[in-house]
Amino acid sequence: MRLVDWNIQWGRGVDGRVDLIRIVREARALCDFDILCLQEVTRGFHEGQANGGLAGGPSADQFAELAALLPGTTVIDAIGSDLPGVGAAQQRRQFGNAIVSRLPVKQVLRHSLPWLAAPAKPSMLRVALEAVIETDVGPLRVVSTHLEFYSEVQRLAQVTRLRELHEEACDHARRPAKAEKTNSPFADTARPMSAIVCGDFNSAFGDSAYCRMLEPIAGAPTFADAWTCAHPDAPRAATVGLYDHEQWPDGPFACDFIFVTEDLKPHIAGCDVDQNSRSSDHQPLWLELR
Repeated sequence: MRLVDWNIQWGRGVDGRVDLIRIVREARALCDFDILCLQEVTRGFHEGQANGGLAGGPSADQFAELAALLPGTTVIDAIGSDLPGVGAAQQRRQFGNAIVSRLPVKQVLRHSLPWLAAPAKPSMLRVALEAVIETDVGPLRVVSTHLEFYSEVQRLAQVTRLRELHEEACDHARRPAKAEKTNSPFADTARPMSAIVCGDFNSAFGDSAYCRMLEPIAGAPTFADAWTCAHPDAPRAATVGLYDHEQWPDGPFACDFIFVTEDLKPHIAGCDVDQNSRSSDHQPLWLELR
């Protein structure tokens, strides 16, 4: 099972050009992925910056664009920031995460993360998109998330919630409820304990939110950093700041991570960062499990 994780900055490269075709092409070249986890995917931010749009002019619906570029896959969306439209179209402006899977998808869950009041700096509602996916290493919960940039207090609350959600899912794994009937929304609640949580944590390697993610969890498998498992003695590979020095003036560091439950550690065949891509301000990561 191969997974790519990438904060794509709505497909805007260091050259300022928005190009989802380039994103998909580079992700495919990185590995023949089964699952693609993305952050900063947009809908309705196409009107131009003067009318509330984003730099470079993304398409009106990047989730639909991904579905067109990746036929035969399931494209799942989760919206964090959902704002009124401006300009002529008045389409709502939505900003969030995606999971694209060519493997069978079972339950899909969209979790709003804590958004504590922090008036000193901007912030937005953040989400964790979860999909239960049947893979060749067994069923997995795959989570694509993106934590708050400005506020450490908000980031820590969001990591705490991710850990609570993991504990809750493991309790469902131990004590599932049976489906009411086949044509009912009351489906079987069983979910696997094995999980991958990936995305832009906006926490540097070794900082508070990163470290909290690795702390033991009562009644649930602990998370491990897949990159560190694959490279136990190597300096951490940067995921931002390599080429975009305007947004990242302090230089390169790692803030994008793929965490796996400890039972998946023996299955890690590889995990790395593409440090050559300039198609976003972040570098893509990949994971292979066998």
